[in-house]
Amino acid sequence: MLQFSPVTRNIIFINVAVFIIQMILKERAPDLALWPVNSVQFKPYQLFSYMFAHGGFSHIFFNMLMLAFAGAQLEMIWGQQKFLIFYVVTGIGAALMYLAVQYFMNPFGGNPMVGASGAIYGCLMGFGLLVPDRVITLIFPPVSIKAKYLVFILGGITYFFGGPNTAHAAHFGGAFVGFLLIKLFRF
Repeated sequence: MLQFSPVTRNIIFINVAVFIIQMILKERAPDLALWPVNSVQFKPYQLFSYMFAHGGFSHIFFNMLMLAFAGAQLEMIWGQQKFLIFYVVTGIGAALMYLAVQYFMNPFGGNPMVGASGAIYGCLMGFGLLVPDRVITLIFPPVSIKAKYLVFILGGITYFFGGPNTAHAAHFGGAFVGFLLIKLFRF
């Protein structure tokens, strides 16, 4: 059963509040998306703000579902402060990876990015590394699977079934930074 720990609950609340504000204000909403560095719309604050804006209901729903699952577990293991630092650092790391790929692959501009997915993949990687043999029972399909395998399956699903606007570099960046924090820096 999902247990909402304080930081995880507050991150979910902020994401939902920002999403509601985005829906109400539409074009008048402040630009929270992360634009490529070679774009005139790029602002440094977007390295942080993009994590709280989402592109649609399914986008925010699945991100917050994964955060409720993995984030709450990490927060119980590490405590509130350490989890919040991990979440923010993996989210910013995802943004930097996205910006680097965009800069080299599309030097004349590119598309903006929104969503907490990079930080979420950092959390999934952290969960898979810290409790790799924890068995997770899924509702659909009704199967039990170890955490270390579930992380790779979820990564594969987003890579193979994500649409053309999926920020794969950000997903990889968040997971990679999460891996580095835990394995290299003994987070």
